[in-house]
Formats: sequence, structure tokens, C-alpha cells
Amino acid sequence: MRVYYGHNNKGLVKSWEDGVLIEAVAVEQLQNDSSLPFIYKWVASMPDAHLGEGACIGSVIPTIGAIIPAAVGVDIGCGMLAVQTNITASDLLPKALMDLRLKIERAIPRGRTDDGGPNDIGAWQNIPANIQGIWWGALLPGFTEIMPRVFDTKTLQMHDRARRQLGTLGTGNHFVEL
Repeated sequence: MRVYYGHNNKGLVKSWEDGVLIEAVAVEQLQNDSSLPFIYKWVASMPDAHLGEGACIGSVIPTIGAIIPAAVGVDIGCGMLAVQTNITASDLLPKALMDLRLKIERAIPRGRTDDGGPNDIGAWQNIPANIQGIWWGALLPGFTEIMPRVFDTKTLQMHDRARRQLGTLGTGNHFVEL
């Protein structure tokens, strides 16, 4: 973790970027955000942080008594996770990479087609049992409570879209990185 200080030493940025260089303009944007008077403790940035419109993509900007519309949807860490695998160096040689990529693409839905509709390739067509039962079951009570406040008439459509995209790369700018 690297620590940056905001402008005039107001604000703090904690950046999980060991071994990854974050572009200077993104660091500047993070420092600007951390210097705002309503930031709670610090701004955080993930290894994929890069310049965004009003807020750094790959950042988490906690606030007290304020909402920053530009910061909503900037990936909020986007599920970044370091996981140990059984992949070896030889699996990452150019000759083997295509096979590995195809296995990942077969296992995880990703991309946008059908305008996010039922045939969207970024969603499960047949939801795996553990996603449907365990994970969606755990999220459903909170999801059901908040959806009418957010989507009004689209609640049922959004419920199905969220359920079918849980555990996928979805339809946005998301990726698997090795």
C-alpha cells in the first residue's frame, strides 16, 4: 500500500498499488478528491485506478453528509481480488494463453448484447445452483428492500438482470487479470 497526501496536506489517499504504476493525472485526481472537506478518513484506490470523469476510476470515496454523483459507479473497487491459483508459469506462455483465455471465457459470462435483455451474453442463461441459491438468496432481502426506492416501475426487470449477472463480468468495463 502506498500513501499520498492531499493538497496542502489536507486529506489522505491509501492506494493498493504495489508493483503497479498509477498515472500521475490519476494520483492528482485522487489527491484533489481526498482534500474535499467532507471526506471520511481517506480516499482509497485500487490497482486498476485511472483518470475518470470527476472521480478516479477504481477509487472508493467515502463521505460524511455529502453525495458525489460523479463518484457513484466508478467501479468502487470493482471486485478486485487477489486469488492464488494453480496456474503455473508455463500456463502463461504465449502458446498456452489462448487456451487459458478460452477456458475463462467459457466459464464466466461477459459482454453486452440484446441491450441487456434476456439473451445478453454478460449474464447467465442458466444460473448455476450456488449463485441462484446461496449467493442470490443471501442478497435478496436487502435487494428487495432497496429496489423500489431506486427503480420504481423497473423493479422486476432490474431484479432479473441483477440476479442473472451475479458472479459474471457483466456488461461493463470489467476484466479478469492474471
